[in-house]
Amino acid sequence: MASTAYVASLSLSSSFTDNSLPSSSSSSFFAGSQLSFSPSPLPGSRHISKRVVIVSRSLIGIGEAMRIMRERELRSTVKVRKRPPLRRGKVSGRLPVPDHIPRPPYSSTTFLPELSSELQIHDSEGIARMKASCELAARVLDYAGTLVRPSATTKEIDKAVHEMIIDAGAYPSPLGHGGFPKSIYTSVNECMCHGIPDSRQLQHGDLINIGVTVFLNGYHGATAKTFLCGNVNEEAKRLVEVTEECLEKAISVCNNGALFRKIGKRISAHAEKFGYEVVDRFVGHGIGTILHSEPVIIHTSNEFPGRMVEGQTFTIEPIVTMGTMESVTWDDNWTTLTADGSLAAQFSHTVLITQNGVEVLTRC
Repeated sequence: MASTAYVASLSLSSSFTDNSLPSSSSSSFFAGSQLSFSPSPLPGSRHISKRVVIVSRSLIGIGEAMRIMRERELRSTVKVRKRPPLRRGKVSGRLPVPDHIPRPPYSSTTFLPELSSELQIHDSEGIARMKASCELAARVLDYAGTLVRPSATTKEIDKAVHEMIIDAGAYPSPLGHGGFPKSIYTSVNECMCHGIPDSRQLQHGDLINIGVTVFLNGYHGATAKTFLCGNVNEEAKRLVEVTEECLEKAISVCNNGALFRKIGKRISAHAEKFGYEVVDRFVGHGIGTILHSEPVIIHTSNEFPGRMVEGQTFTIEPIVTMGTMESVTWDDNWTTLTADGSLAAQFSHTVLITQNGVEVLTRC
């Protein structure tokens, strides 16, 4: 994902102006008549009558709209025990990489490379190398998940994963990218992306999104998954399940010649069924010999052009939140949280477009 201006899930500001972005609140479910919706007040809450305009192709669309609004209303009025806000721990220095391991060009600087216009389309040799890099990234992420437990620190997970990557002769792609100080991203609870591993101990009930990218034989492979730590409540579990479903539904529309915008439409449609928001600030991207390149993969409904091509590799990495999609970034210029403190989850895969469909390269 990427940083505030642009990081591995690149900030849209690097490719599009804010005015060109599609509204994340729009939905393909709705389109004609006016609907009054006045939910019954809950004990201790104020009764607010809302009047909205909804256009529906059928009564099913109106029913779906009412269900979504009711779920959001309940979420805003029911009192729940709040989690303590995420606090930063102590960040240690970057871990060493043996001299014999090849490094990406950015590794020795703090410069954040711009999004490359070079599409990542590979011949048979390039595909073989992409598969090797992605297979390693998948194994590393799977291993990282086994380390998630209450009292473990994200610093400890980062160190163990770092050692696994360099033992395989690969370089941890996040390390040194734009000055990022660690080898993986660890985003806990309301941290939607780019969390820096530190001394904070994981707690029962935490969600932790771990992002792994490796540079092997000149090719990057990237993947991410949200893991459950200890005893996690059902509401948080459902967010994680729906986010993974969003990714799988997006992958299902990928094919040679398919429009990229189908990805965002499929993700948004599924997330909105559960009253969730999809973050539009961070996007997927082309990946291969270059870490971040075009095309930009938008995870919300949009009408941008562009079609998938056989031999092309890119990431799909939706972030879904229980509350707002708006975000705030700490002064480390990386750690990005939901503005309202609501939980966030993310899943990511690197995919290859084939002659007859799509292959997920980072699936274990």
